[in-house]
Amino acid sequence: MSWLPMLGLTALPHLGGLYGGYVTRKQVKTWYTTLNKPSWRPPNAAFPVVWTTLYTGMGYGSYLVWKECGGFTEDAVVPLGFYGLQLALNWAWTPIFFGAHKLKMALIEIVMLTGAVGATMVSWYPVNRTASLLLTPYLAWLCLATSLNYCIWRDNPDADEKEE
Repeated sequence: MSWLPMLGLTALPHLGGLYGGYVTRKQVKTWYTTLNKPSWRPPNAAFPVVWTTLYTGMGYGSYLVWKECGGFTEDAVVPLGFYGLQLALNWAWTPIFFGAHKLKMALIEIVMLTGAVGATMVSWYPVNRTASLLLTPYLAWLCLATSLNYCIWRDNPDADEKEE
């Protein structure tokens, strides 16, 4: 049963992804189509493929760190703590952007998420270099997503519902 932690930790990020997909599904066909978006945005069909890949990479990376630290030990507190923080921020972005339609709040949140992923990478590097490098595509995608979020917020000043 030594494969259970690997499977569980690799699958964990996908739980938030499934919820995010549920929140997004209706909004992509309705509200999202009404927004002004930059011409360079990825096609909608790319997002589930990209996120499945990114969630698998980050999940497996967390397993490598967990294993290297000997499980949930004192040595694992900082690297897995940063990982938990970024995962919570990751899961929160979709309900803010697609659920609540809060473009500015989502932008602030994704900037914090990107910083948390950077901190996670820095904390993972001395523990397991491969795990840290597995987050590189995720960080690159977040830079694109942050730019996209910014452009959508900038180009849709009236889209934030009940924004004050």
